[in-house]
Amino acid sequence: MNLNYPITYIKGISVQRATLLYTELGIKTCNDLLNFFPFRYIDKTAFYKINELQPNSSEVQIVGKITHVKSVAQKRGSRLVASFQDATGTIELVWFRGQKWIKDSLKINEPYVVYGKLNHYNGSFSMPHPEIELVTEYKKKLQTKMQPVYPSTEKLTNSGVSNKLVRTYIQNLLQQFYDKIEETLSNEIIDDFKMISKRDALLNAHFPKSQENLAKAQNRLKFEELFFIQLQLLRKKLINKTKIKGFVFENVGESFNSFYGNHLPFDLTNAQKRVLKEIRKDVASGAHMNRLLQGDVGSGKTIVALLSMLLAIDNGFQATIMAPTEILATQHFHAISEMLKDMNLKVDLLTGSVKIKKRREIHKNLEDGTLHILIGTHALLEDKVKFKNLGIAIIDEQHRFGVAQRSKLWKKNTTVPHILVMTATPIPRTLAMSVYGDLDISVIDELPPGRKEVKTVHRFDSNRLSVFKFMRDEIEKGRQVYVVYPLIQESETMDYKDLMDGYESISREFPTPKYQISIVHGKMKPADKEFEMQRFVKGETQIMVATTVIEVGVNVPNASVMVIESSERFGLSQLHQLRGRVGRGADQSYCILLSSFKLSAEGKTRLKTMVDTTDGFKIAEVDLKLRGPGNLMGTQQSGVLNLKIADVVKDTKILVAARNTAINVLQEDSNLSNPENINIKKAYLELSKTSKIWSNIS
Repeated sequence: MNLNYPITYIKGISVQRATLLYTELGIKTCNDLLNFFPFRYIDKTAFYKINELQPNSSEVQIVGKITHVKSVAQKRGSRLVASFQDATGTIELVWFRGQKWIKDSLKINEPYVVYGKLNHYNGSFSMPHPEIELVTEYKKKLQTKMQPVYPSTEKLTNSGVSNKLVRTYIQNLLQQFYDKIEETLSNEIIDDFKMISKRDALLNAHFPKSQENLAKAQNRLKFEELFFIQLQLLRKKLINKTKIKGFVFENVGESFNSFYGNHLPFDLTNAQKRVLKEIRKDVASGAHMNRLLQGDVGSGKTIVALLSMLLAIDNGFQATIMAPTEILATQHFHAISEMLKDMNLKVDLLTGSVKIKKRREIHKNLEDGTLHILIGTHALLEDKVKFKNLGIAIIDEQHRFGVAQRSKLWKKNTTVPHILVMTATPIPRTLAMSVYGDLDISVIDELPPGRKEVKTVHRFDSNRLSVFKFMRDEIEKGRQVYVVYPLIQESETMDYKDLMDGYESISREFPTPKYQISIVHGKMKPADKEFEMQRFVKGETQIMVATTVIEVGVNVPNASVMVIESSERFGLSQLHQLRGRVGRGADQSYCILLSSFKLSAEGKTRLKTMVDTTDGFKIAEVDLKLRGPGNLMGTQQSGVLNLKIADVVKDTKILVAARNTAINVLQEDSNLSNPENINIKKAYLELSKTSKIWSNIS
């Protein structure tokens, strides 16, 4: 019997039910159903005394007697209230529905078992709509004491697929196929971690006899799930390193040395030097480089990227940088052209708004090799863009590109160019291991010397006037100010109105001709945006009112104040990115988070985290706890971790153990061909057929 059979093989599941389970929950095969885990359990292992009850909203089970029943009138209709007592105290059982039927069936002074969710009010407890059963009946039943509760949908409930029914299906499945469940890990791993078998783990994940059994089952299944993800990622990395040949940049030549010796605008930090060493080692090895470079906003990733490109040029190759927006691509172009202005190298920019005549010139120079570095947006991916000899491709803010887009860059040369992926969104270590486990990771974890930490404060809207005064004082000192408004796709018109209202109130506070204000938002034409940006960059305007378009991009060292309106509407990583727009010069910079008084608990945590720390990794850890991995990775990546039972945030220890185990297994047996790994290989091949992880990770 193969567990990949459709669920109609299970006793009691009709074709209609099977279709419903597939459309609502994605359950198609017996294996899918077996790996459809409860999200909580009703614990009926313990009986509580009334005087032991705690004022939390937990579900408890009590044995006692009903001493008294009465009907109590309320605003609409009435409620039925029964006094229920044991030797230690009394609580109330309450019913709002089915009162007549319930009242007739209750027996006074007979022992009952009641089970339900506690309410605590004014020092006393009540239990609305409890499950209630005479002790004599309770004893006749053979029951599992911990009952699983499965995720469901409205449509399932309305079609009669109750939690009880799902339980029955899984029970039937386990009874029919328990003996067919195969072990997926090696005996060595099972012994090392003192794990229970795969069969017992599945049985106890669905029908645990005790909390302890449940913990063992969950541990085993979480480990296995994370282990196979790591195995796939690490094997992919291994194949990358051994099978995919990379260009060898053996010379550190004229361009690199001349730039490093004569044109570097400042000394590199130790972190930058370390990362550069890692990259040099990669590109000289003959293997293909696939590296992720993380570093906070302003930590100097661009200069590392430039030096890597110069290595390629010294070895007769071309280089390219792809950025997600025109603004960012343009900025890279200006920065790099400026740094290379005294060197005999040709740099060009290709974006959607480049005119046809200029495009033709770029295409020609690319193909004859006279163009050394091409910087651009998605426009680089067009088939018309052909390089003579592309050696390295650098992708900036990669989470904004889909996988298909990135793989097009791979095909721009007969041998795959080296890939360096850069991001200013710090990724917590656990998530980096899970989502980018196939990349080598470098981190720039120190800021260039002379940078002062940005001071961050949180103010409520009522303090707006003092914030305006602060802005005036800073402008008097010759500084510039950003004022940013949220932009949420769904409420675009409302956001646009907020932005315009804000612009008007700031224009009143900061009248012309003394003050000049720029405005930038998504509804403007690219040329108009660029014009407004440039006015701000040149210092012709003191205030830039914008939506989050400026999140990635503009570098204005003279801008030292960032005011974020409705800051509670932003995510943590977005707030952190925005704050990185100031503090680029030598002056003390400030970030002011304005919010309304109405803050959710999560909103408070976000703003407090921003005020407390400027460390991007700490911020990312909090963000991961608040939002979970799916949201953090951006839409393109969220499908990668389609986890059934493990949780990247909570199960860090298991994840690290699973990764280390996978590394050890592959070090000793890279093709999983040793007899002791037979179970692992079988499960691995089975998973690789169906797993989405290959298509998601580039």
